[in-house]
Amino acid sequence: MLEHVLLSVHVLGGIVFVGGSAAATSLFPRYAPAAAGEGRSRSVAVALHRITRGYAVLGLIVPLAGMILAGVQGRTGEIWITISMILTAVAALLLATQIHPRQRQVLADPGDSGRLRLLSMLAGVYNLAWAVVVVLMIVRPGTGQGG
Repeated sequence: MLEHVLLSVHVLGGIVFVGGSAAATSLFPRYAPAAAGEGRSRSVAVALHRITRGYAVLGLIVPLAGMILAGVQGRTGEIWITISMILTAVAALLLATQIHPRQRQVLADPGDSGRLRLLSMLAGVYNLAWAVVVVLMIVRPGTGQGG
């Protein structure tokens, strides 16, 4: 029963919170104020910035539930768990030290589109890290069993 609850929290948290932050980081550059302001909306960009922060904080439940679940299942030594935890840490650091602060800078001082291109690239790396984690959880390399 505990495993089912942990797995449910882990998966639902990933879909809602990680998915929400991934979508917000990807959409932010499209709406952020810039020198050429066509199709831009500061209010939407501000909302996406808040979603990025809020869902990232709430998303901490995902690795926490995942680590507890791995411990309960006795899987903490499996390579796919280790790689997933490393990628999760990389994604979290990228969000906390690069994406969110740069979003704040763009909102405070709209400037050249180069900063928005960089934010788009960082969002792509962030989303790629999460995509790899999802694939690892499905394939589970090194366990001799997929799915």
